[in-house]
Parts: sequence; structure tokens; C-alpha cells
Amino acid sequence: MSGCLYMVGTPIGNLGDMSPRVAEAFRAADAICCEDTRVTSKLLAHLGISKTLIRCDENVIVQRAPELVDRLLAGETLAFASDAGMPSVSDPGQVLVDAARDAGVEVQVIPGPSACVTALVASGISCEHFFFEGFLPRKHGERVRRLSELACVPGALLFYESPHRAAASLQAIAQVFPKRRVALCRELTKLHEEVLRDKAPALLETVLARGEMRGEMVIVVAPPDSDEMAGIAVQVDAPDQQELLAEDIACALEADEPASAIAKRLSQKYSLRKREVYARVLVMQEERDAAAR
Repeated sequence: MSGCLYMVGTPIGNLGDMSPRVAEAFRAADAICCEDTRVTSKLLAHLGISKTLIRCDENVIVQRAPELVDRLLAGETLAFASDAGMPSVSDPGQVLVDAARDAGVEVQVIPGPSACVTALVASGISCEHFFFEGFLPRKHGERVRRLSELACVPGALLFYESPHRAAASLQAIAQVFPKRRVALCRELTKLHEEVLRDKAPALLETVLARGEMRGEMVIVVAPPDSDEMAGIAVQVDAPDQQELLAEDIACALEADEPASAIAKRLSQKYSLRKREVYARVLVMQEERDAAAR
């Protein structure tokens, strides 16, 4: 009989948020896979638990997944924990869950705190609908492009960000969403927890004036109002839509993005049928290949 894989949610700051099931899962495990052995070893010390730790950060988890699944199939019980919060949510882990599921291994999730949901509630911004993006691209142009693609999402937008990139991300957000309210949530559940809220340009000025701030951050952008959604609809229906679509397809093909992925992404962006966009992608792909020959 195969063993069990525990995906363990751990505190994002306050150790008091740790559930009793976390300790139970760690004690039951033959070994604990983790993003950073130094971080997890401190958590285990707090619980008075000593276990073998296996480093499984994003650089090695793909290579280690097969051997870990073999151990699970042999009857071992493994636990997986990221540095903080829920594994797999902008953290390593999902590759292992996928491999374990494919092998028929039992997977149990031990729920725990999540920074994105905590920030959404703390922000006070409407959370009836929301879209979690994770980290924005590093380059300014790519950030602006991605934010523009997300403009039509009818809900709050959530982004993870590190302290040294927060101002740059807020600059792009202020450029794309100058009228939207934005909340910058940092040090969540910790002693110096802070939530800064304002219109995007004003919040950017506040952050620039304060200089670099410490702590991991979550940025919450308010949903578009009815006027903004109307403007987006007009833009999508503009006569030059096909020209813009062609430019986007050309850029995606240049980046070697798969045709199906291009069709899915751009059909959503331009509110077109996926098969219509897919056909356009194939035509342009053929034209590009013929020109190359």
C-alpha cells in the first residue's frame, strides 16, 4: 500500500496561526520536503519535532518528484511545506501533487494561512470576485502589457511583490489604472503589519517618499467601475481590433508561444471565439514559416 503526501499550509508570520493538524502531519511524516531547509527547521524546532528535511525548491522539485513518488509508492509518508503560506500558490509544490495524483498516491491538504486571501480581506476592497496573478514580470514594458491584459477582469487583482520591486510595480499599476484604488499590504499577521490604501498614483508617491520598505507584500487593485468597463468595451470593438490582434499574435509567435495558448489568451483579451483566433494564428504561423524558407 502506498503512503500519503501531506501538503502543509504554514503561518505567513504569526506562529499562533498554526493549526494542530500541522504538527500532526509533520510528526506522521517519514521526511519533510521543503522550499528552504533553514526556514522549515526553525518551524520544526518551535514544534519540538526532528525530521529529515529534503530541499525541494523551484530549482530542483521537477527533478526530485519521480524519486519522491517512488518513496510514496513504497509506503512512505511525506510532508511538503513552503517557506510560508499554502504550498503551490506562487510557491513550489504543485509539480509533486500532480505527479502523486497521476501515480494514484493519496494527497491530503492541511489548510493554512494564505497571504493573498488575507490581504484581500485586509484591504477593504470589494472581494466578491478576484483574480490572483502572483508576481508581475520584471521588465517595465512586460509589466504594463500584462496589466493591460488584465484590465477587463471584472474583479479585484492580486499581486505578490518583494520590497525592492514594489515601487516599480506600483508605477506600472498607476500608469495602467490611474483611477483605481490600490492597497499595499505588508508584514501580514506580524508585529508591524501595515495596509496602505489610496488611488494608484497617490499610493505610488507615498511609497516613493518612504523609500524601500521591508517585508513581503501583496498589492490589491480594485475592480474596474462601470465607466472603465464601458471604455474597455469600446476599445475592444474599435475598427483597429484586427490590427492589434495581428500584432499580438506576431509577438507571441516570435516568443515561440504555442498556438493553442495564444488563441486562449487573445480570445479572452479581445472577447473573440477561440477557434477564430486559433485559425488566425495558424495562418500567420504558416506565413511566417514560408517567409523563413
